[in-house]
Formats: sequence, structure tokens, C-alpha cells
Amino acid sequence: MTSLASVTLEVADLTAAERFYATAFGLGPELSLRATEEPASGFRGFTLSLTVSQPADVDVLVRAALEAGATTLKPASKSLWGYGGVVQAPDGTIWKLATSAKKNSGPATGHIDSVVLLLGVEDMKASRQFYVGQGLAVAKSFGSKYVEFAAGTGPVTLALYKRTALAKDAGVPADGTGSHRIVLGGTAGSFTDPDGFAWEAASLARTGE
Repeated sequence: MTSLASVTLEVADLTAAERFYATAFGLGPELSLRATEEPASGFRGFTLSLTVSQPADVDVLVRAALEAGATTLKPASKSLWGYGGVVQAPDGTIWKLATSAKKNSGPATGHIDSVVLLLGVEDMKASRQFYVGQGLAVAKSFGSKYVEFAAGTGPVTLALYKRTALAKDAGVPADGTGSHRIVLGGTAGSFTDPDGFAWEAASLARTGE
């Protein structure tokens, strides 16, 4: 089964991005960085989510991100589904920090339970069919609104969301042009999906750091 093994963010200032991510989230091999001069403006069509066990851990991650140079798009707050907030890294990547819990069960640890990459798509049916054809297995599906694929052996869960809805959830306008500034490393070969998101073999994506 095909799985998402890594996410490579393409950034304009590699040194600054390395410093930010090491300080803010301390992510491991699931996140890579590489320099690019590809132009990009506005919403890049994706968000990354870090899920944690309780609200206190959301607050720890939000505070660390802001202290490292991120900006607030949505302050952390309670909602029907739990507790979370949205920040934008200095390189432009949008991060949602969230938990399904509404109350704390102990001291904050800052531990990240899972990483979810949400791709904003124009045609949910076509994108779902495309990824199933590439060997990904659907784990959850809510009609034309949301599709989540099984993580398999990969450390990152891939999900699809309507582009306009994803932008609204992130707190930004849906307009954007140019490069997505993201490359996905998978266990299959190289390909580009219907919305222009590029995939590479996982080893190739990582050697491009």
C-alpha cells in the first residue's frame, strides 16, 4: 500500500526555516526542508496539522511557534470538536495545532501525537479516485467534503479537503498563485496530482534537502 513517508517544504531562506522548525516543533524525519526560488503568493493550497492529547499541549506548541517567529491566524480556543489554533510559519506554511480533548488531564508535555497533511482540492471525487489509483487506501470519507487515507507505514496522514473550506478553516483567503512549495515523499514513484501537488520517491525527496 502506498503511504506518505515525508513532507518536504520548499523555503526561500533555508537557514531561517531550519532554525524555526527546530525551535518551534522539533519535528523529526517526517519533515524536510530545501531551498527554492519558485514564486508563490497567497494560500498555497495545503495546511499541516499537529494533533496532541490536551489543550495545554496546544498552548505549549502555539507559544513555541510564536516565540520562534510565527504569526497567529486563529488564536487557540474551544470549539465543538475540541481545542485548537492556527499559526503561519515565517516561510508561509500554515500549521493547525489541535486536540479533540476539551479539558486537560495532566501537565503539558508538548508531545505530538500525529501529523496530518491536508491538501485543498477543487474536485474531491476526481482527487479521491486519483489517489486510490496511486495505491492509497481510504480510511475515512465524508462525501464531497473530506477524505482521509490510511497512513500505512508512513509517519504522516494524508487527507483531502475542499480548497475553499480548507482556506476558511485556516483563516485565510482561498486565492493563491504560483508554487505550492511542498513536495510529498511517497513509497510509490513520482507523479503530480490533479491539483498540481508533486510527489517524489521518499528517498529522492529527502536527498533534496
